[in-house]
Amino acid sequence: MKRTAEKSLSIISAVLSIIGIIISIGLVALFNFMKADPLFWSDLEQELLLDPTVKPGDIEILNVFFDVFGGTLWFIIIALIISLILTIVGIVNIWNNKNPKLAGILFIISGVLAGFISIPSILLYIAGILCFTRKPPLTDKTQFADDSYDGTMRPL
Repeated sequence: MKRTAEKSLSIISAVLSIIGIIISIGLVALFNFMKADPLFWSDLEQELLLDPTVKPGDIEILNVFFDVFGGTLWFIIIALIISLILTIVGIVNIWNNKNPKLAGILFIISGVLAGFISIPSILLYIAGILCFTRKPPLTDKTQFADDSYDGTMRPL
């Protein structure tokens, strides 16, 4: 049985996950650069202090936000890498119709790790469901109830 739909959906999802990993690593590098640059922070503080609604404590909250967001991005990168690995293992398991049920389980777990409603996760959910629902076609062999006559017709 050909599983072209599952293969193509999972490969597209893997490519989108790779793009997401690259973008996330770029964002982490940008946030680390911004956190380490004292000129950026001094300019940001001056701009924020010019606004009369901003209090000095709000600047500290912004600093904590940058720290938390940087850690969250690392968590997202690790989850996307694990998702990509599980997707590749699922693709290998489904390639020659080796083990479609295991591939379906891996695709669904990978979809959860890729994000609940992101495009790669939706593609992985569809591929996982297809792995479970598509069955190989039945053979058209006729079955005889009484095969004691070696395949010949039995007398009436």
